Amino acid sequence: MKEMTERLAADPELAAAYRAAHEDYIRRRDEIEELKNFPSAGGMPDRVKCLHVLVAHSLAAGPGVNPLGDEALAMLPEWWRKGACVTLPAKEDDR
Repeated sequence: MKEMTERLAADPELAAAYRAAHEDYIRRRDEIEELKNFPSAGGMPDRVKCLHVLVAHSLAAGPGVNPLGDEALAMLPEWWRKGACVTLPAKEDDR
């Protein structure tokens, strides 16, 4: 996160894309419920604080919207390929 924040300060194109991601996040959030004077999430638009929020935004918005969320998502292993992480007992109706 520290390195990503440093890159934001050094790379104007990345900073502009991340600011656009912040604006997209706020727009989508306000479509659900407008929260006036409430900060964005994940440290947006000036820093990187919560990678899970950036990954969630990338998953919800799709590739190309949040560059640092896309980057963090690409670092994750494909844990889902092995199957469900939680198994529930079968219901009697399912037997």
